[in-house]
Amino acid sequence: MPNKITLPKITVQASPDVAFIKYWGKKNEIERIPENGSISMILSGLHTTTTVEFSEKLSNDKIIINGKTADKETKRVTEHLDRIRNLARVTFKARVVSENNFPESTGLSSSSSGFAALTIAATLALALDLSEPELSILARQASGSACRCVCGGIVEWIRGETSSNSYAQTIFPADYWDLRDIVVVINSEKKKISSTAGHITARSSIFFETRQKNIQDKIEKMKKIIAKKDFASFGELLENECLEFHSILFTSQPPLIMWQAETLALFKEVMDMRNNGLPAYVTINTGHNVHIITLPKYQKDVMEKIKELNFVKKILLTKIGGKPVILDEHLF
Repeated sequence: MPNKITLPKITVQASPDVAFIKYWGKKNEIERIPENGSISMILSGLHTTTTVEFSEKLSNDKIIINGKTADKETKRVTEHLDRIRNLARVTFKARVVSENNFPESTGLSSSSSGFAALTIAATLALALDLSEPELSILARQASGSACRCVCGGIVEWIRGETSSNSYAQTIFPADYWDLRDIVVVINSEKKKISSTAGHITARSSIFFETRQKNIQDKIEKMKKIIAKKDFASFGELLENECLEFHSILFTSQPPLIMWQAETLALFKEVMDMRNNGLPAYVTINTGHNVHIITLPKYQKDVMEKIKELNFVKKILLTKIGGKPVILDEHLF
């Protein structure tokens, strides 16, 4: 009787990111090749922890997210596991257990850290020796922003023209600039419209083509500002980009209005802080919760102001984070 095949069980922890320059719209929906490049910051302290174990004993993939069987996510996770199985030329099914320490599907990029962690854990479990660009390309096919979260620090996603040259890379290490991101959760309810669905309508906005003509210049400008650590210029461009990005969502057909009344109230509160000499700037992903970027010497004062707002449910303090890490590796 042949010996049973024993495969390693791998646990990987990856952090989500917040985009300074956003991507929106896809040139290739299947391969998730974006219409434009982007720049983001990996968020230390927020993370998805994912364990993957393949076994010849399983007849189907078993997917558990935040303690629950993830029926809606099973298809997407299984499709990604199939990509990885095809690379490894195996058919073993997998048990995947994933936990977030932050609200999912609320605009805090849970899919980015989730699929980054899954990609790394599954490829390691099947002994695939992939480079960081190769991992980025693979993760991108499951979730566009996940391609950035296999990296650390401040990351650029190079748009590329084909699947093989659309990937992310670190442009500034995690310790290059001590930025602080105060993540303000105003509501933990899931978004009514997913980012995946929203990308499809991007071109219906009357402002989309204008954005595309100028986006690469904006990316280059942001990189130069970060290189100089010019916080005021950085913040101005960050908020300009946030408002421009959401103007595309607002004017798509149908409109994608992710903001809630509290989102706008918080944005105005941060603007008032600046007018009173407290440097802080806002950016918002595809959701209603808010990222407030500031410097360490101002973070305490900013947080105290935010805590005074009765609609704030939770405040998460983060800074620039590093690459995903392997937490555990053993045989089962």
